[in-house]
Amino acid sequence: MVDTAIPPATTGVATVEIAPRRRPGVLHFFLQHRLAALGSVVLLVLGLVALFASVVAPYDPDAISLDILAPPRAAHLLGTDDVGRDMLSRLVYAARISLTVGVVSSIITVILGVALGSLAGYYGGWIDTVISSFINIMLSIPVFPLALVLGSFLETNLRFIVLIIGFLSWMGVARIIRAEYLSLKEREFVQAARVTGVPTPGIVIRHILPNTLGPIIVAATLQVANGILLESALSYLGYGIQPPTPSWGNMLQNAQRYLRTAPAVAVYPGALISLTVISINFVGDGLRDALDPRLRE
Repeated sequence: MVDTAIPPATTGVATVEIAPRRRPGVLHFFLQHRLAALGSVVLLVLGLVALFASVVAPYDPDAISLDILAPPRAAHLLGTDDVGRDMLSRLVYAARISLTVGVVSSIITVILGVALGSLAGYYGGWIDTVISSFINIMLSIPVFPLALVLGSFLETNLRFIVLIIGFLSWMGVARIIRAEYLSLKEREFVQAARVTGVPTPGIVIRHILPNTLGPIIVAATLQVANGILLESALSYLGYGIQPPTPSWGNMLQNAQRYLRTAPAVAVYPGALISLTVISINFVGDGLRDALDPRLRE
């Protein structure tokens, strides 16, 4: 007898693997900060204008004419200054000077601050005591008056202004990095690196330093604004970039004599200084929020 029983039907249920949802990255959180995104656009435009100043500027920034303190018109979109130089051209070239001072002085600040802060935080002991004491001494000296004194004795060209600002502004970065190293050097991954025989320079640079990039980036961004403000103030008082080389600060100094008759020559550089510094501060706030996991929640 043949068994004609029908085997029970098997109802297979298809299993669908759901890929884990990717966590939003730093860029996503940064762009959520609308003011930071707007500040980035402003800085990008200013950076491109400064980089391609020779293309953007309609005139030679030092070319003079008899058309002095002219109002805005087709030939001179932002008017002219007291010796007939085109204001738009000078503002464009001044942006190159001011942004260069801010960026390069920020790089110097970060290099010095990271070097001294990492040494103090990682080694501790007498090294920490000496470096921390030096930092406190430097912090007790007012930066701007000291920069004025140095500017009065040294040659006030672009290179020396950058060096003065950079060498007088690293202390805040050093304190931040020192605190980060004091915390991170006790973590498990650092202890594991020591056990496996990684040399001290490798631990300091390859293992701990990458974990401090967030605070470093934020501090470097804000230092750009500080450098621009310091350069503008020094140039305004006559101890920074010297005419005829244009900078926003010395343009303000030259314009103060014409505040009643031609206020626009002072408004333009003042507005650009304010716009640039505010945009950098917005970007710094956005980077701080995006890079700090505690502030994302």
